[in-house]
Amino acid sequence: MEENRDPFNAETDRQNDPLADDLGVFSQTNSLSDSPEWLRGEEDTSTSYPESDFSHEDFVGEWMTAGEEDKRAEQSSSGADSYVDYAAIEAIVMVATEPVRVSLLAEILETTPEAIEQACEALQTAYEAEGRGFELRKIAGGYRYQSSAQYKDYVERFIIRDMPQKLSSAALETLAIIAYKQPISRAQVASIRGVNVDRVVRLLVQKDLIKEVGKDTGPGQAIFFGTTDLFLERLGLDTIADLPPLEDYVPDVTTVEALEHVLRDKP
Repeated sequence: MEENRDPFNAETDRQNDPLADDLGVFSQTNSLSDSPEWLRGEEDTSTSYPESDFSHEDFVGEWMTAGEEDKRAEQSSSGADSYVDYAAIEAIVMVATEPVRVSLLAEILETTPEAIEQACEALQTAYEAEGRGFELRKIAGGYRYQSSAQYKDYVERFIIRDMPQKLSSAALETLAIIAYKQPISRAQVASIRGVNVDRVVRLLVQKDLIKEVGKDTGPGQAIFFGTTDLFLERLGLDTIADLPPLEDYVPDVTTVEALEHVLRDKP
């Protein structure tokens, strides 16, 4: 009959265990002092390694700026005087509600206006080469995004569909006269159209399409009107000089003579 053993008595277990003596010998002859250096956790100083001047921080810094350096190198090769982040220009112009002037972009991006101009021209070229449906245009002295001209038919359908005409024919005629003849007074516009234009002029001023640009020095000091930056923005023009020449819409001499002949013979 097996004797009762105390499960917590290590000495009894060792006496009854045939492997206890072997384990005891191992524990005595293989103490921590006799174990290898790597087991004791001690550093092996017998082998020395050359120190490197390239630290971990240097590696991280170089890795983080690798893409940025590529951008700088690419822009430097294109002739830009200072680095400009193209994506930053895109982000700013995208959220702007009106054309963003070059001076403002240069101030925000902390660079020169010349560098901004070169960057915007590079973006324009890239969009055109990729055949995008939008383009970056210089409008009213600043840059903004607008739909590509080749898709104007689709854009017109989208804009005018189920939308009332915002300006009457009279207002459009008056606006065209002011745009091409500015600065011009209200009386001069009326003499060209042959009707009173006071109400139409007030409407165009309210819509910020025209504004007062000066006064006549003669008797009565008539007010001169001209177009606004909003007018340029709506028409997608940079300056008034970009308006299409009137010669393109004037009929030739033969057509004019034919019209005069018809009008004379008309009862």
